[in-house]
Amino acid sequence: MRDDHQRTVRLQVEVEDCGTAYLADGESIEDVETPAHSAGIIEVEKSCVTLRITHQWGPADFTVTVADRDPGADREGYEDIVEVSYVSGSGRLELTGFSFDEHVMHPLPALPAGPGAYRIRYHVKGLDSEGTQDAADDHYLQIWPAPIGDPVVVKTTTEMYEYYLDPEKFERRLRERAR
Repeated sequence: MRDDHQRTVRLQVEVEDCGTAYLADGESIEDVETPAHSAGIIEVEKSCVTLRITHQWGPADFTVTVADRDPGADREGYEDIVEVSYVSGSGRLELTGFSFDEHVMHPLPALPAGPGAYRIRYHVKGLDSEGTQDAADDHYLQIWPAPIGDPVVVKTTTEMYEYYLDPEKFERRLRERAR
């Protein structure tokens, strides 16, 4: 999909293990200051964003929308939705799955404001069941220019989200329930 304000692409990344995919800046930029923070299923570090996916290994389908403004969260279509800030030094991002060998990078559409601060909203469905039956829309990213802000939990309904947010607290709660 393409219009004056956004571009949406669908792609598939191969995940060899660890249940993670990564967003990385298109070029290694050493002097970019990206605040490190986490919102359970998404974690930001310098020049890299770690995305928890619905399954441990195998192909992972992603839909990614790059827009010039907030495209609005799909609250009805997803179980868990979170937002984080990210600073791109190049204005280009790439998506890849965890690999023991060489990563296959999938370029995303160019960021509309070039290098600078962006908001990344990550939608996921099927975390508790290792994906949905069709799996085509289990992972949805939205990226748009925005000032740096704190992580935001837009919506959460799954136990796996609670686990990723605080594994020790989650395990304690499970033990208490089992008593």
